[in-house]
Amino acid sequence: MWFSFWRSRDRFSLDELRYLTNQLQKVQIVNDVNKDFVIEALRSIAELLTYGDQHDSSFFEFFMEKQVMGEFIRILKISKTVTVSLQLLQTISILIQNLRREHAIYYMFSNEHVNYLITYSFDFRNEELLSYYISFLRAISGKLNKNTISLLLKTQGEEVVSFPLYVEAIRFAFHEESMVRTAVRAITLNVYHVGDEFVNKFIASAPHSDYFSNLVSFFRDQCINLSKLFSERPKNPCSESVSAMLAKVDEIEDNLYYFSDVISAGIPVVGSLITDNILQLLILPLLFPALQIDADSNLKIGAVTSLYLLCCILRIVKIKDLANTIAAALLYPLETFAANSEVKINGYVSGNNCANESEEPLVDSVTPVNAGQLCVDIPNKATSSQVHPGGIIAERDFSCSHLSLRETLLSYVTDGDDARALGSLSVLATLLQTKELDESMLDGLGILPQRKQHKKLLLQALVGEGSGEEQLFSFESGSARDSISSELDGYLKKLKEQYGVSIGGAAASPRIRRNQVLDALVKLLCRSDISTEILWDGGWLLRQLLPYSEAEFKSHHLKLLKDSYRNCRSALVQETKGIWVDLLITVLCDQWKKCKRAIEASSPRKEPKCILLPFQKLNSEDIPAESSFTAGERMSELVKVFVLLHQLQIFSLGRTLPEQPPIQPQIDIPEISRARAAGLDVSGPKPGTEVKFVHALPCRIAFERGKERHFHFLAVSVGTLGWVLLAEELPLKQNYGIVRVAAPLAGTNPRIDDKHARWLHLRIRPSTLPFLDAPKSGTPGETRIKSLVDGRWTLAFRDDESCKTALSMILEEINLQNMEVERRLKPVLDLEL
Repeated sequence: MWFSFWRSRDRFSLDELRYLTNQLQKVQIVNDVNKDFVIEALRSIAELLTYGDQHDSSFFEFFMEKQVMGEFIRILKISKTVTVSLQLLQTISILIQNLRREHAIYYMFSNEHVNYLITYSFDFRNEELLSYYISFLRAISGKLNKNTISLLLKTQGEEVVSFPLYVEAIRFAFHEESMVRTAVRAITLNVYHVGDEFVNKFIASAPHSDYFSNLVSFFRDQCINLSKLFSERPKNPCSESVSAMLAKVDEIEDNLYYFSDVISAGIPVVGSLITDNILQLLILPLLFPALQIDADSNLKIGAVTSLYLLCCILRIVKIKDLANTIAAALLYPLETFAANSEVKINGYVSGNNCANESEEPLVDSVTPVNAGQLCVDIPNKATSSQVHPGGIIAERDFSCSHLSLRETLLSYVTDGDDARALGSLSVLATLLQTKELDESMLDGLGILPQRKQHKKLLLQALVGEGSGEEQLFSFESGSARDSISSELDGYLKKLKEQYGVSIGGAAASPRIRRNQVLDALVKLLCRSDISTEILWDGGWLLRQLLPYSEAEFKSHHLKLLKDSYRNCRSALVQETKGIWVDLLITVLCDQWKKCKRAIEASSPRKEPKCILLPFQKLNSEDIPAESSFTAGERMSELVKVFVLLHQLQIFSLGRTLPEQPPIQPQIDIPEISRARAAGLDVSGPKPGTEVKFVHALPCRIAFERGKERHFHFLAVSVGTLGWVLLAEELPLKQNYGIVRVAAPLAGTNPRIDDKHARWLHLRIRPSTLPFLDAPKSGTPGETRIKSLVDGRWTLAFRDDESCKTALSMILEEINLQNMEVERRLKPVLDLEL
């Protein structure tokens, strides 16, 4: 029988389909003898029906007339081999995916044949069979709409009592193979997006609703695994651990995007289920308590991971109730959530003078400092605008176990390490950027931008609300009569009634909270123990909160920023005599543009994953602290801080940030300079450049052991640039030579040898800093650069006097170079003038 299968026929004809069907009907059992024929027949039938769907409707009419789907089911029942099951699933998947005519899909889904295959007891220990089965389910889900979905349901009255496609698919929702999990999620999304009211009711009812709680539980386990990877990374800082973390981060974000896609299907009950489960299974019992715990706590998620996850949840899962509930919960003390999480609070001791947010304080600003303490400025009502003696804020320490989560975030900003400070800033920035968050919630947290605050007060004044008009035109835009809106009040009530969060109150003035945030950001900008990248993030947040510049700064804010700026400026002046003075202006101009772009951007620069994988410091342990590379990195970091504080100073003065820093233009080379005498122009020397030996001194140097070479030495400066040159004399042109070696003048640190008065030692640093030319894109935590080593030259001159002349020449040219850099930087250093 199977030999005649290979006879010559027109492959794409109705006769061929009829022949294959007839031969298939004759098969009474499928075994090793005829399985190849059956597999080929199934594959060919799928090919013919796909062709017929596009060219000849009679093909599918024959398929229906002969009830070939019934034959497929019969073949499955009598088959004894897995390969036939594989081909059958693939054949039907191909048919469903490629049939375009609506009535063909209706036929495929009717007669219970598809449901029979969905519920058939396949041996899923075979991974390939499982893969084909999941592809089969996905193909079915791709054809679902409000008409076709009804063919796959069983109903009683108006209620769905059976939906095999969905029920069988979610059985594999948490399979160990990620491809299977991805396919199952695609199937469920196709079901949700149909929008069938009765199906939605079915999936949201028990026991099928357990899928959503199981989904969040699965996600919670992934979060715990991520935290474990993060905690183990310092012990194993290799690239493999970074890759593992990035893979886990991608997986977690994929999960959150799935939550978001499910919510976008518009099933209100499902959205509520996801919200409730995320809050009850993850955020309230794990993420919030993790924000303040002892290092030796047994909590499964650490503080940094918690901050990252809060950012991701707010940024990706677009649910208004979820965002607003998180924001409201931040006003509660840690112990509210720690009580149910078996964690130990970070050494807080309750005191009699504990400042509780529920009390109306008589403060002008409250600055969180070390955890558990508040730095409070308590002015006289009549002199609240005056600067305190000595410019120091009066401080009172409150040992308090009721510090709110919001204040905990601010304490991380002011006193936390890089990861916690960046994480807290990212949470605040994410809240600020969350469109689902009501403005009154931002106001309650103290992070409502002033432009929105003024807009709100203006609207209140326009509609005749007296308090709004009074606050709008008063000296202080807020007053002690500020109160939490009904929106925030509602979510606080919901936290108490629905989630059992009943400790603490949150009735402090929004103005007080705004001052707390501003104080924390100003203190951050004055820190010297934090990464400059994080300072820039703080500058961005400050820019968002204060678009009206100096009118919103307090006097002590301005003083702290000015003091920090002056210290930074003094350090920068020292850099005009430093190793990298020739690159100082270039770095300053480059960082100016970057900083301006960063703090004026509409959104933060970094993705949340940078909280877990910040860019590493560029210097390494094998680079000595006195090397030029370390000095260059230090100079670059100093410039970044200076530029940020300088731009904030301009901002605080109510000015517009210019595109470029105010730098004096370069001047022409003086006629009496060594560079002019040597015949050099502003472009400077290059290897092969011809120079005149006016001030050049003969010397010898060995770049290789035993191979001494004769050169003429010359030190020159051209504006802010400078070089030490070694030129080879031209035999046919007296007093002229060709530059063979040119090295940077700055950082040469010339020194005459103690024992040999004719020897001059020079340090030769690289011509550029490698991290200045680093690629813009890169994997966080994997910044790699080529470590450069300083060179050492020892020049031997003819006599002691020549050696002293060479030393004097270098020092004079370095001094000219330094003076020119300082001259050009004078406008940017004299901001206050």
